[in-house]
Amino acid sequence: MEAAVRKLAVRLPEVTEQVDGFGHTSFRVSDKPFVIMGEGGADGPALSFKVLKTTQEILLAQEHFYKTPYIGQHGWVSIRAQHIADYDMLADYLLEGYLCAAPKRLVKQVQANAQAQ
Repeated sequence: MEAAVRKLAVRLPEVTEQVDGFGHTSFRVSDKPFVIMGEGGADGPALSFKVLKTTQEILLAQEHFYKTPYIGQHGWVSIRAQHIADYDMLADYLLEGYLCAAPKRLVKQVQANAQAQ
């Protein structure tokens, strides 16, 4: 999971990787996290990512997704690594999180690049 998530996150402009004191790896834009990987205890590693509130509601209605402890009220959703079946769909959620966290100039840049493709 870690290598796949890293590959998806660092392809976006100005993303940095940071490991906190608890060993959680986060990917950030303008020092704002949009995805966090960490140990999930006995259930294995977990992936948390920021999404729009409407997307959060949709994901929480699905099996395996849950509201991220402590930060879920801000649009964060988590899933255990063993339940990630589709990294293409995950890429869409990570992009959404990036766009939520990125400054407007980077949002415009990413949107312009997407339209050009």
